[in-house]
Amino acid sequence: MNYVIIIAGGVGSRLGAKVPKQFVEVLGKPIIVYTMEHFQNHPEIDGIELVCVDGYQEHLKAIAEKYGITKVMKIVKGGSEYERSIMNGVAGLKDIAKADDVVMIHWSASPFIDEEIISDNIRVCKEKGNAITASYSYLLYGTNDGDCAKKNINRDTFMTLSAPQSFLYKVITDIYRQVEEKNMFDYVEAHTPAFMAELGIPIYFSKGSHSNIKITEKEDVDMFLGYQLAKRYKEGHLEQ
Repeated sequence: MNYVIIIAGGVGSRLGAKVPKQFVEVLGKPIIVYTMEHFQNHPEIDGIELVCVDGYQEHLKAIAEKYGITKVMKIVKGGSEYERSIMNGVAGLKDIAKADDVVMIHWSASPFIDEEIISDNIRVCKEKGNAITASYSYLLYGTNDGDCAKKNINRDTFMTLSAPQSFLYKVITDIYRQVEEKNMFDYVEAHTPAFMAELGIPIYFSKGSHSNIKITEKEDVDMFLGYQLAKRYKEGHLEQ
């Protein structure tokens, strides 16, 4: 079985909206709905678990029902920070997922994904035990040395990591068991790939896209609006 945990535990303070960014509407529909629809419509996804910012659980349940997101199995409370929300989601699958089931983790405010990205995440995860959406960089990078860059960074030596991020259930539960035992929240940047690197676990790449961004700033909402309008135009729903 293949499950997805959609993390909707943030408040989106950088966006400056009156509601958490995942509930901001684009063309009359909350951003999180666009995200959920990708997994609802994907034939390989068997169930969706939502990790929600406290106080919005019933609101999110109503939204899922309104837009026909029938694969939602469970809504659990978000944690004090992003990785704690993931841990809550993983714990919430304890009596649902089996050891070799795929558990995919995705951000609620990342609606730019597509079917191919999801499918490749599942494929690589089943083969390797984990799969992290990754892209080569087309930009140039330099070191941050105050108000200048003193060295160039070879962009061929690193990958941009994004979401979704998939794990066999036995793998992700073991990762977070070790994180807790080693108190890694105290000295490692709180992101699953960072924990994996600290534990010496290889991060396996799956197909990514440079358009697969997380909505964080106001400009990102405008970008997604343009993306949706372009999609509707190509589908013949808008006149030139």
